[in-house]
Amino acid sequence: MVFKVEHNTDGKGFEIHVDGYTAFVDYKLFPGGIALTHTEVPKEISGQGVASALAKHALEYAQKNDLKVKPYCSFIKAYIDEHLEYQKISLFHNKED
Repeated sequence: MVFKVEHNTDGKGFEIHVDGYTAFVDYKLFPGGIALTHTEVPKEISGQGVASALAKHALEYAQKNDLKVKPYCSFIKAYIDEHLEYQKISLFHNKED
């Protein structure tokens, strides 16, 4: 399924809206990078790939803007661990970190 991801610059997050529910990834910018701090998907829309779509979008955003990533969110970190193409932008890319 393809989801439309919206960048909420005021709220510092990326959002997907499905059936009246909002899933999101929060972030904080730092010099030269972006800290991805929290991912949340309401249970009513979980299991559809929403969190993965958010993670991919956030990491693509970081790549396009030459930002290093601090994946404080455990879901984002696991996504990076499983998708080698994003490990080069992650400041915490080993499973032991």
